[in-house]
Amino acid sequence: MPSLSSAVQATADATPAATAPQDPLALAAELAAQFALTAAERDRAGGHAAHERDLIRASGLLTLSIPSAFGGQGASWQTVLAAVRTLAASDSALAHVFGFHHLQLAGILLYGTAVQQRNLLGATVQQGLFWGNALNPLDKRTAARAIPGGFVLDGVKSFSSGSVGSDWLTVSAWVEEAGAALIGVLPTDQVGVRVEADWDAFGQRQTDSGNVHFDGVYLPSALVLQAPGQTPTPQSTLRSQVAQLIMTNLYLGIAEGAFGAARTWTLDHARPWFASSVGQSSDDPFVQHRYGEFWLKLRPALLLADEAARLLDAAFDQGAALSAQERGEVAVSVAAAKVLAHRAALDIGSEMFELTGARSTSNRFGFDRYWRNARVHTLHDPVDYKLRDLGRYALEGRLPEPTPYS
Repeated sequence: MPSLSSAVQATADATPAATAPQDPLALAAELAAQFALTAAERDRAGGHAAHERDLIRASGLLTLSIPSAFGGQGASWQTVLAAVRTLAASDSALAHVFGFHHLQLAGILLYGTAVQQRNLLGATVQQGLFWGNALNPLDKRTAARAIPGGFVLDGVKSFSSGSVGSDWLTVSAWVEEAGAALIGVLPTDQVGVRVEADWDAFGQRQTDSGNVHFDGVYLPSALVLQAPGQTPTPQSTLRSQVAQLIMTNLYLGIAEGAFGAARTWTLDHARPWFASSVGQSSDDPFVQHRYGEFWLKLRPALLLADEAARLLDAAFDQGAALSAQERGEVAVSVAAAKVLAHRAALDIGSEMFELTGARSTSNRFGFDRYWRNARVHTLHDPVDYKLRDLGRYALEGRLPEPTPYS
């Protein structure tokens, strides 16, 4: 297989299928190793990681979740999410962009007609399309006005992850007459679409999550995936579970990255505390105790995340036959995994410094990015509402109500 760097130089009309990996997780690990070399530097710089996104595009991994019937690799969600986690251990911003690309493809699979799936997913494979997100259900500032043959969009969408440098966008827009939103897709270079690269959070600094502006943008009916007011099915509401599991595996990747950085520092650089009476820091029983605690934060979260991914795959396999009960059981499993992953990423990313010491806080190492990235991303939706849902289930057997977040 040619190197990733040489693949980027391939002709523009070469299809991703030609470089599709035999082992996608091995390729994800190769990408992660390359990203790790510059992750701290790029985190400090912020902005758009164009070169690294080209490496992802050239790798063939953008077709991972696309069914083989449309020319994709037909991988399970377990595989896609494992790739997200692998990338996140090195660079959670790029893992976010990669994961949200596949979230948009999931939307096409769940909402789209057979014709839309064939056209949009086939084009993604043949043209190597990179998808971005402008579907923010809480931001109703983008309005859709019905006209013959489609809608006209005006307004702005915030937190539009992956929008900078994308080829196509998933967008939601509020239709006042229906009192509901529509979901559609558009080329990012459509007339009237303007992507504003103004993301300035203190973490996840290269997720390209700025604002997208719509000024008289025409959305043809053929590109409307979900009409305003359309009653969702248990199957279509799985999109929120894909999103939540992408976040779960982002957090776990961050936790694993922080754990690995701390472990390497302890083994290779740490000096034992003078009162410990040991020759090396790793022999200090208090240090060993803390690593044991880290391990106990990671292991249950990893196991629950993998189980939730298995249930998600089973739910996708059910298709339109998926019941509300089965969908709810997926949501409970995902919520439990996300809560533990949330805690693991924040705790390990912060507490690692108690083991690595003052020298490890030098800006040149960039170890603070693990906590910063976790802290910013875990604010996506309040974890307390996941705990509420889990409490209701534990007390009453009550399943979470399907929403864009549950």
